Amino acid sequence: MTATTPMIDARVNLAPDALARRYAQVRALSLALAEPLSDADATGQSMPDASPAKWHLAHMSWFFETFVLRDHLPGYALFDERWPYLFNSYYEAEGARHARPMRGLLTRPSLDEVRHYRTAVDAAMAQAMPMLAESCGALIELGLHHEQQHQELLLTDLKHLFSRNPLGIAAWSPADSPDPSAFVPLSWHEGAGDLVEIGAGPAGFAFDNERPVHRHVLAPHALANRTITNDEWLSFIEDGGYATATLWLSDGWTWVAGEQVAHPLYWRRGEGGWEQFTLAGWQPLDPNAPVSHISFYEADAFAAWAGARLPTEQEWEAAARGHDPAGGVQLDAPGPVAPRAEAGGHGLTGLFGNVWEWTGSAYRPYPGFRPAPGAVGEYNGKFMSGQFVLKGGSCATPRGHARASYRNFFHPHQRWQFTGLRLAKDL
Repeated sequence: MTATTPMIDARVNLAPDALARRYAQVRALSLALAEPLSDADATGQSMPDASPAKWHLAHMSWFFETFVLRDHLPGYALFDERWPYLFNSYYEAEGARHARPMRGLLTRPSLDEVRHYRTAVDAAMAQAMPMLAESCGALIELGLHHEQQHQELLLTDLKHLFSRNPLGIAAWSPADSPDPSAFVPLSWHEGAGDLVEIGAGPAGFAFDNERPVHRHVLAPHALANRTITNDEWLSFIEDGGYATATLWLSDGWTWVAGEQVAHPLYWRRGEGGWEQFTLAGWQPLDPNAPVSHISFYEADAFAAWAGARLPTEQEWEAAARGHDPAGGVQLDAPGPVAPRAEAGGHGLTGLFGNVWEWTGSAYRPYPGFRPAPGAVGEYNGKFMSGQFVLKGGSCATPRGHARASYRNFFHPHQRWQFTGLRLAKDL
């Protein structure tokens, strides 16, 4: 997930005690996710798109130290005046910063020093919380949503790092697997039609790219009841999907050829059949689980092969209204999170959790969008070019973080996140 910064929304207002409890819960999960890591595990960086776990832990605290404690707590002294240069991400207004592709070279500070940094920031936040909740409670809530984004990134970046180790190491031991669900046949369900309202309403937290609410006309269409499975993706592979140029967008075909892509990320053929790398190491491919770690190019090509298309973000959002955004397979605690088959039901299932669902919509601003002034408004609007919208959250998204209006976004070739697809078609 691209870590974005929403505008401050004064309509978010938690009582100091409630905000303190939420702060403690969110921050504790970040530390728990890093608990099994060695200093070396937390320092490695496997590609420029990913960041070391240690960097994520420090950057989350940098946000609170910079935008809350430094700016709203008189007399606060920075933990280390050199560290803002290391742990600023993209904030031009905050000055120069360490280059992103070089984060894996930060052997110092150590993981333990970063943990001490978090402890110091948390202590200052706790001591001043009653005053801070009144003066900048919405900013603190923003920081907690920002931290939840980085919790997901920490897991997906760690998975990519461990996948590059020839030993096939696991971050966590394999979980007790639930009994696999029976295969759920794919069916089609007519989507909302005519005029619909899209975007986050006035109440509660939302990122600035989810607002303002606006109207959109939907043509007649249908959505698949569920996401595409690993077994269905195998059929695409066996039918020559990766070798049929007519299925692919021009840029996608260039990417497939240049990168020699022949299957989703983290797949390989083992002695006993297809395997998939997970946070529990290499595991047999679950045929009924949602396919994951596919690019927009792959999702679009599969849809063409299936005689369908990707849904628009407006079609998806209109369909998700009324569904529980806290349902489905999402992150509750540290462990080997992975997409898994869910029992079928009437209508649409699995809209939230398991895998982020690619849409066919370019990531662009809504009518009336205005970025917030200052540093905290920097990192949504300027990313609105060359990327596509994903909806719904994943198995690594902290439960309670997603909502129907949530707009995630990635470049079309990226696939190290838990990304999958649901089909749509015109009626």
